[in-house]
Amino acid sequence: MKKAAWRKIVRGSTIQRDLEEIKDLAVQYIKEETVQPLKDLGRFVAWGSAGSLLVGSGVALMLLGVLRFLQEQFRVLDGTLSWLPYLIVVVLAALVVVITFWRIVSGTAKRRLKDTK
Repeated sequence: MKKAAWRKIVRGSTIQRDLEEIKDLAVQYIKEETVQPLKDLGRFVAWGSAGSLLVGSGVALMLLGVLRFLQEQFRVLDGTLSWLPYLIVVVLAALVVVITFWRIVSGTAKRRLKDTK
């Protein structure tokens, strides 16, 4: 009984069936190695973009809060010195940008570059 089943498998093995199996394996491999990483990348970009928008909105609201705080709490800055709170907030915003770029440049990317050399 086992001998007959083995003969069926051997007789049914044709070049066309082998080529079909190779094609199916190639398609499965391509899907696994390209489609899934692209889906993962899309998810990463979507969550990263959403997080960036939320952090950016939070920083903008905090800077606006600092501006309003300076305008309300320090009445000395009224009149001819009314531009000073705006200057302080612009300097704080520039400081946030500089710290952000500094962390991007000196973070994990710099360590990865050292490892590749």
